[in-house]
Amino acid sequence: MGEARIKAGIWVSAALRLGDLAAKPGLIVRKGDADAGGVLVVLHGRSGDMVLTQFRGMAGELAWMRGTGPEPVPEETAAAYIRKQINFDPDLWVIEFDAPDYLPPFEGRMI
Repeated sequence: MGEARIKAGIWVSAALRLGDLAAKPGLIVRKGDADAGGVLVVLHGRSGDMVLTQFRGMAGELAWMRGTGPEPVPEETAAAYIRKQINFDPDLWVIEFDAPDYLPPFEGRMI
């Protein structure tokens, strides 16, 4: 059995609070489904942006993947990736953080 699932709106609020505590201010760019929406996280750094995509593993555990690749990309590339994902899943949340080190302010397994 997988871990308990937290509603997306609550998870987003907690992630933003963790960002504040870690001196990585964040904001909601797009609200998705408050109960079951997925989340995209944009990390803004010095060399461009990185978009993290939330997904669940085979056992239901939460994990993250660098949707735009292992290296930062230009803002336009990140925006195009986000648009494509929203077209596929209109319930997505999009949040972003100032993260010069490209590390999210929350813990999570990276794939």
